[in-house]
Amino acid sequence: MNKDSDLNPLIPASEGQSIDAATKRGRIQMILLFLVCAAPVIVSYFTFYVIKPAGGNTKIGELVYPVQSAPVDSIDAPLQGKWTMLIARPSAECKVGNDQCVNLLYLMRQVRIAMGRESQRVQLVWLVTDQGDIDPEIAKAYDQEVAGFTFVRMPKDPAKKNEVEKWLELDGKKSAIHLLDPRADRMMRFATDKEVPDFKKTSKDLEKLLKWNATGKATQ
Repeated sequence: MNKDSDLNPLIPASEGQSIDAATKRGRIQMILLFLVCAAPVIVSYFTFYVIKPAGGNTKIGELVYPVQSAPVDSIDAPLQGKWTMLIARPSAECKVGNDQCVNLLYLMRQVRIAMGRESQRVQLVWLVTDQGDIDPEIAKAYDQEVAGFTFVRMPKDPAKKNEVEKWLELDGKKSAIHLLDPRADRMMRFATDKEVPDFKKTSKDLEKLLKWNATGKATQ
């Protein structure tokens, strides 16, 4: 009989054994909590990338895989908790008379409105990449209360600014409309280099994501 088998199972565990057991339980609980919190996002990704149900393919958006986590500590906007449509443009480019840029803001606003009662699960962010003044008419038409937009400047801190720039430049698609999931991971983008994305197709892609991911889902 080996030494371990001589141990009396009725003798209480030593203090060290108790701490080890408590540590293991704590780790298991943390893992379970993470899985519960991440489950809606994981299910939606599994549905999009693996199951691909009828109509599950994107209409116009380009799926980003693996997802690309946004530098949330370097962008002065609450990017977590909601689906985020983000565009990066200088204020000098988004002025009345510049149809290309203004039409992109308009598209984002209308896509959010098209989500109906689920629109509160979607936020719009214009990351202003220069320090110029925003056109007053644009600011009025696309403010938080009217259109659900948040205007946020690029960070002035060089290290943070570089971090944001590197994230935007991933895959060479900085000019796109970036779609972030509720964990602030970029998982889809809509190209804007040739033309303004189609409203109906963009709306359909977002609508499907909201359907397959219940995070913040509106209740009756």
